[in-house]
Amino acid sequence: MKIKFQIAVGLTALFIAVFRLSVQCQTAMNYNISTYTEPIKASKEHFTGTVWVSMITTPDELYNMSSGNVIFEPQARTNWHSHDNGQVLMVTDGVGYYQEEGKPILEIKKGDVVKIPAKTKHWHGGSHYSSMSHIAIVTETDQYASAIWMEVVSDEDYNSILSDKKAAIALSENAVKNHELLWPDYHSTFALTDPDLIEVFDNWAFDEVFEFGDVDPKLKVMTIMASTIATQSTNEYRMFVNAALNIGVSPIEIKEIVYQTVPYLGIAKVVESLKTCNEVLTEQGISLPLESQSTTNRETRFDEGLAIQKATFGNRIEQMQKNAPQGQEHIQGYLSANCFGDYYTRTGLDMKTRELLTYAMLISLGGTDSQVRGHIQGNLNIGNDKEKLIAITTQLLPYIGYPRTLNALNAINEITEKQNENNKTK
Repeated sequence: MKIKFQIAVGLTALFIAVFRLSVQCQTAMNYNISTYTEPIKASKEHFTGTVWVSMITTPDELYNMSSGNVIFEPQARTNWHSHDNGQVLMVTDGVGYYQEEGKPILEIKKGDVVKIPAKTKHWHGGSHYSSMSHIAIVTETDQYASAIWMEVVSDEDYNSILSDKKAAIALSENAVKNHELLWPDYHSTFALTDPDLIEVFDNWAFDEVFEFGDVDPKLKVMTIMASTIATQSTNEYRMFVNAALNIGVSPIEIKEIVYQTVPYLGIAKVVESLKTCNEVLTEQGISLPLESQSTTNRETRFDEGLAIQKATFGNRIEQMQKNAPQGQEHIQGYLSANCFGDYYTRTGLDMKTRELLTYAMLISLGGTDSQVRGHIQGNLNIGNDKEKLIAITTQLLPYIGYPRTLNALNAINEITEKQNENNKTK
C-alpha cells in the first residue's frame, strides 16, 4: 500500500543518512552528494517508452546504497520487477502510477513516498497525461546487486486504470455504443483528470446529438472532419480520421474531404490537417499517394466548373459574373475554374456530399454569413433538404458551440421560409 509523507521529510531522512556516512568516510574520500551522473536513456529491455536515469549514488566498499533520479515521460514505465531488499520511491515531480502484483494501480504525485516491500513484484512509471520524476533508493547487501527484471507491463494492464475510471462514469447505453463504434477500446485520458466533463459531454455528444436525425453515421463523421479542419482543431481532427476509418469511410473519401476545404479555408489553415491525415493513413499501412481523382485539365476546368456552378446555384452565377466590379472579374473566373473546376469536378465524393462539407466548414469558420446563405440555397437546390441541413448542423454543435449553430439555423429558417413563399406565389 502507498504511504504518503511530505517529500521534505523523506529527503531530510536521506540527507541525514548520507551525511552521517559522509562524516565517517570523509578521510577516505571527498564525496559531493549534489553530484548526479549525466542522464542517460534507460534500456528498452527493461522499460517501455522514454525514461531518463541519472545516478546519485552507487554502492561501493564503503557505501551500501543505490539512488538515482528517474524521469518517465507520459505513458513510459518499468517492466515488472522486484528487489531483494525492497525499494523506496520519492516522487519529486509530476503524476505517475505504481502497482503491486494483484493490486489496483495507484496514482502517485509530487510529495508521495512509496515504500516497496522486499521481493514484491511491481512496476512504476508516468501517467497517461503527465511525466513523473522520482528518486529511487535501494539498499544493497551484495555489491552492485540489481533489480530482478520480469515481463513487460502490457498496454492492457497499463490502460486498466482508464477502464476503471471510465466504468465509474455514468454513461448511457447509446453513448457507450456510439463511442465504441467510432473508437473501439479507446479510453480518453480526460476520464482521469475531468470525469465530470466526460460524463456530461459524452452523454450529450454521443447519445442525444449523435442519435439525432436520419443521417448515415459515415456522413456525420465526414462533416465533423470538415468542421475540425475549418477550426484548425488538429487533435480532434486526428481522432475523427481514425473514427472515419473505423466505420468504413475510404482513404480516398478522407483525402477528398481535406482537398475540398482548400479553396474555402486557404492552404495555410489546411496544411496541418493534411499532414495529420497523411500520418494517420501511413500509420494504418495505407500507401501514399492515393489514386488521382482529378477529371479536368487546364483547358477544360473553367467550362466544367461553370457548369457545376450553374447546376448548383442557377442563373445567379451569370449575374455575379456580369456584375463583378471592374478589375475584380478575375475572382469570378477563379471561382469557376479553380474552386469548382479543380475541386468539385473530382471523383471520390458525390456533389451532394461536397456541398454538405462546404456548408459544414463555412458555419464552423464564423464570419461567413453571405457564403453560408449561398451554400444553404445550393444544398437545397441539389436535394439536401432542410431536415438534412438541420441534422448536420446538430452534429456539429458539440464542436462549434451554440452561437455559430444558432446563426446557421437562423439562416436555414430564413432561406427555406423564403423559398416556401416563392413556391406559393408561382
